[in-house]
Amino acid sequence: MIQRIQSVFLFLISAAMGVALANPIWEKPGMQPGEEAELTPLQYTYEQGVTTFTTPLWYLGGLLVIVALLALFAIFQYKKRLLQMGLCAANAILLTASMGVILYNVLINGKTYGNPADQGSFLTGFWAIVGALVLNALANRFIRRDEKLVRESNRIR
Repeated sequence: MIQRIQSVFLFLISAAMGVALANPIWEKPGMQPGEEAELTPLQYTYEQGVTTFTTPLWYLGGLLVIVALLALFAIFQYKKRLLQMGLCAANAILLTASMGVILYNVLINGKTYGNPADQGSFLTGFWAIVGALVLNALANRFIRRDEKLVRESNRIR
């Protein structure tokens, strides 16, 4: 049934990906007032003087969209719990890959900009992705619990 708790978690993963796509992930102030580096799901931008440099990160946005679509698709696979578990595993891999891309950009590109001692601050988009990882683990746990319950009930018959 669609109204199971894991369906709610899967829907919340999609909502978290929407939040992550709509908000910046990371920012770091520059050495001069008004200068700032910012990481969003679609680009990494930083300012030096009056010049703004932009590096596109369309693949990060694409990963987040794929995670949201997989979570929505998994909601409607409630009769196929093994497929749902596989989709949750794929989501976990994609979320981990997106975290890797974010941390690479923050640790490598962020060090070269502004004060090297300051690592910057993570914003709403980052915490939405972390929340999606937790929600994915919870959804997978409840799917496994349902599968175990079904297998035990088949054993009794």
